[in-house]
Amino acid sequence: MSSSSLHKKEFILENILTPESVKREYDKGRAYNESIGLYDTVRQNEDFVAGRQWEGVNAPDLDKPVMNFLKRVVNFCVSMLVSDDINVSVSPPEGSGFDEEYCSFLVSEIDKAIERGSLKSLSRDLLRSAAVDGDAALYFYTETALFENSGLSGSIPAGFGAKISCKILENTEVIFGNPCEPDIQKQPYLIISERVYKDEPGGGTEPVHYGEPPDAGNTAVALTRFWREDGTVRFMKIKDGQILKPPTDTRYRRYPIAWLSWEKTKKSYHGQSMVTELIPNQIAVNKLFAMALRHQQLMAFPKIFYDRTKIRSWSNRVGEAIGVAGNPSEAVAVAFRAPDMSAQLLELIDRTVRYSRDFMGANDAVLGNIKPDNASAILAVQRSSTAPLELQKLSFYQFIEDCVRIMADIMRADYATREFYDRENQRVTVDFRLFDLDSLYLRVDVGASSYWSEIGQLETMDNLFSKGIITDAATYIQGIPAQYLRNKNKILEGLKE
Repeated sequence: MSSSSLHKKEFILENILTPESVKREYDKGRAYNESIGLYDTVRQNEDFVAGRQWEGVNAPDLDKPVMNFLKRVVNFCVSMLVSDDINVSVSPPEGSGFDEEYCSFLVSEIDKAIERGSLKSLSRDLLRSAAVDGDAALYFYTETALFENSGLSGSIPAGFGAKISCKILENTEVIFGNPCEPDIQKQPYLIISERVYKDEPGGGTEPVHYGEPPDAGNTAVALTRFWREDGTVRFMKIKDGQILKPPTDTRYRRYPIAWLSWEKTKKSYHGQSMVTELIPNQIAVNKLFAMALRHQQLMAFPKIFYDRTKIRSWSNRVGEAIGVAGNPSEAVAVAFRAPDMSAQLLELIDRTVRYSRDFMGANDAVLGNIKPDNASAILAVQRSSTAPLELQKLSFYQFIEDCVRIMADIMRADYATREFYDRENQRVTVDFRLFDLDSLYLRVDVGASSYWSEIGQLETMDNLFSKGIITDAATYIQGIPAQYLRNKNKILEGLKE
């Protein structure tokens, strides 16, 4: 492309992407979210799970009990899905010029990025947000990019290598260019909103959620727009109608955002929360229990009826003399006890809670309220606990795989070269820019599959070595997963010496 056509293209782009145009796109996305009731739904769901279930109810004489079965089921579902076992493997295609060892350097850096970015711990909060709000997102960025775009002068400090970090975004903070397309990598553009202080210096590339600060008048909404151009992802950032960061090429091929929906809905990028449809059930349980308490307060104790022609007023003080007009041996008062409250009310409350939990995939067997008495019952409980969440589990595993692919893409763009030690304990320089992620076979195992794949690798190496197929001890040690052999590199060094 000639320099004149390149300048012409940049001129056209700058005229299209203005603060006003980005703000219009953001307003259009908010209008869509409001049309489906997203903001009210998220606010209500968060309140109910947190136990704030009587907000806005004007009933001063009524006790307001909270029978919060929603929170327990949400915590159970999140604990059933979350997993700390993430295993990544990369294999080169035939004729690519890469070998398994070269790809292992990429795997090593991905493992470090997962630990450094706390991806395993963040996944717990992210799953909770998806279960309650319907969706959640994870945004990835590198600290070198943060420094370069911070507006600070000077070169990057020595030793300030690219490090991948990640942050959870709420589903109310992410605007899709095409709201009918749930695949985030197929979007024409993405807009991330953040509330920042007006006197905060601009230029940061990571959208940080500050919440609602105490001084709301001193805050503004900053918008970061991502889009693809010439095969790479670009971004720009605006605030108060001003450009904080002009259009910049990240060199990424994938949007640095992974999106997870709890339950997908047709023709919308927003998913369905597990809480929304059961809020009326929670309200009914609270109301019934509140009225049951009120009935017991009013009717549980006997009522005294007395003859006002003989006693002007009644007193319940112990030992106090009561004066009467007429013969005191005649009956002047009688106790009356109202009929007991119907037991069907408590049964209705219990059934409503039980049915609601069943519909959410958490029955008594799953929650541990029954005790299996034989092996078959134990297996049945295990299967029943995981079956209702299979679709969410597959979605979560796909989400983790998307996160790994995003991290690998960021490494290709930002890591440049890194030094490693090969099997011969020689220092080699690896150029991450040479990794073509579209041609490499990238596999991500999450949960039990990760654990069993590592055990299978260990057993395979044991069998090959014991049968004499592998005779070199160094090759045998090299094939053992590092987490099952401490000081693996030192052992290899000793063998080679």
